[in-house]
Amino acid sequence: MPMYKAPLKEIDFLLHDVLGYDATVATLPGYAEATRDVVDAVLAEAAKFCENELQPLNLSGDKEGCTYENGVVRTPKGFKEAYVQFREGGWCGLTADPEFGGQGLPKVVGFAFEELITSANMSFGMYPGLSHGAYNAIAKHASEELKKEYLPKLVDGTWSGTMCLTEPHCGTDLGLIKTKAVPADDNSFRITGTKIFISAGEHDLTENILHLVLAKLPDAPPGIKGISLFLVPKFLPKKGANGIEAGPANGVRCGSIEHKMGIKASSTCVINFEESKGWLVGKKHKGMRAMFAMMNAARLGVAIQGLAIAEVAYQNGANYARDRLQGRALSGAKYPEKPADPILVHPDVRRMLLKQRAISEAARALALWSGMQLDVYSQHPDEAVRAEADDFVALMTPIMKAFFTDHGFAAANDTVQVHGGHGYIHEYGVEQFARDARIAQIYEGANGIQALDLIGRKLPQGGGRLLRRFFHPVQAFLEENMADPALAEFTGPLVKAFARLQQLTLWVAQQGLADPEEAGAAASEYLRFFGLVSLGWMWCRMVKAAQAKIAAKQDPDGFYAAKLATARFFFQKLLPETASLGLSIMAGKKPMMEMADAAF
Repeated sequence: MPMYKAPLKEIDFLLHDVLGYDATVATLPGYAEATRDVVDAVLAEAAKFCENELQPLNLSGDKEGCTYENGVVRTPKGFKEAYVQFREGGWCGLTADPEFGGQGLPKVVGFAFEELITSANMSFGMYPGLSHGAYNAIAKHASEELKKEYLPKLVDGTWSGTMCLTEPHCGTDLGLIKTKAVPADDNSFRITGTKIFISAGEHDLTENILHLVLAKLPDAPPGIKGISLFLVPKFLPKKGANGIEAGPANGVRCGSIEHKMGIKASSTCVINFEESKGWLVGKKHKGMRAMFAMMNAARLGVAIQGLAIAEVAYQNGANYARDRLQGRALSGAKYPEKPADPILVHPDVRRMLLKQRAISEAARALALWSGMQLDVYSQHPDEAVRAEADDFVALMTPIMKAFFTDHGFAAANDTVQVHGGHGYIHEYGVEQFARDARIAQIYEGANGIQALDLIGRKLPQGGGRLLRRFFHPVQAFLEENMADPALAEFTGPLVKAFARLQQLTLWVAQQGLADPEEAGAAASEYLRFFGLVSLGWMWCRMVKAAQAKIAAKQDPDGFYAAKLATARFFFQKLLPETASLGLSIMAGKKPMMEMADAAF
């Protein structure tokens, strides 16, 4: 059976010793009560719920999956009871506005919580995750009337939400959608069309489901400039004894559910809208602007999914490698009292595990730092500071989404390899990690699309303004710490990789202006290069904090010494990948574009 233990010490170290939560977030307006003690207590309770209630349902939920009958979808055994506990525990509104019943905790706390949920049970986490995305879009773009009516229901978890974009004939190119919205006499609209791949589109966990639907009005201009966003509830709201409640059906029907490679306990639905009553969210023909509020949050959420799967995969791989006896160490028996040595003694097993760990620990730091920047953007009194934080998150979103999810699948795959034959069978649970992780590289914009977004949108935006939000703090950190001999073995490689990243950025920009295919050919490798440098920056910050703890003799269990060892592995075995990536990028488009289409 698989296991999971929430990495609370890791999160505590990052928030308080590395990233400076107290100075960056706790001092922001509205967060005075979100002290270290409160945050630690909240995450400790979250860990208990995830470890004791959600993780035990992961394997059985995968085996049973969701069932569909006559438009009705049922989640696996135990999910409904777990969701009731989740809702009653107040977890649905952890970071939501207190005006609508939320707890108002910082977004970075929500990021940490999302990792714990997904590591324990990715399928379960999809349901409240979609609701959180719907909350963000409604809170930012809907009318005050819609906010007051619907947000409290999302916050208390009695109703849930979805995002309905994809149609059978179009995915990324949303300008081709055919779903129609016709104005009615009561300021509402009638929505007709079919959406596919709708996560949490139908289930038995909540009393009502709020669909955020992209559709086109009769006077819509062509393409994405003609898309509007509508809120379409499964059941129309009505006034009851205890306020708003679910009323009559609204012409929203689940046509089927998908039979998928992974996340089988998360319902992925075909949803048919038949003259369904809906309300405009935001302005007419500006639906993509509103939907991107949900999509960008979702992309960060998916990035955390990649990290979360990598974490639970590593834990199970390391646990197995410590216990599984097989052969002897190449240098001679390390445990002569045993019939064989644990496979952890073998270099290749250690390589796979350390690769998982070295990337995950830095990825968690980058995720939490980005979450803190979201809090700065949301709450800081200085508009210029808010804008800088927003730019940083916008730049890092495609990098984190693609890099972290690639890592999640690679880590899960390596854990299967560590387990050998046991990894390939259902009983040990690790093959599920690989199947579940695979979707994160695809949905919310496939990773190749994220690379194009980075190259084509984020790099040139504002004349390179977004890039400066990363380049400047990294440069400042290096200038401040390069002379420190204790950090030299870490800052030295980062200085070289960072300089090469700046050179490649200029090269890609110049080549892309002359020939867009050159930029497209470099995009995925450039994103990975950028990701590795980003993690290198995080590792240098972690090393500095760990060295301070060791110097103060505060490392009785070797936690901080292990940080230094893992950092050395990253800088000596993983960061050098940037050299080959640079050569490949400079090779240009010709090796992939010169082959005739007919030859494929």
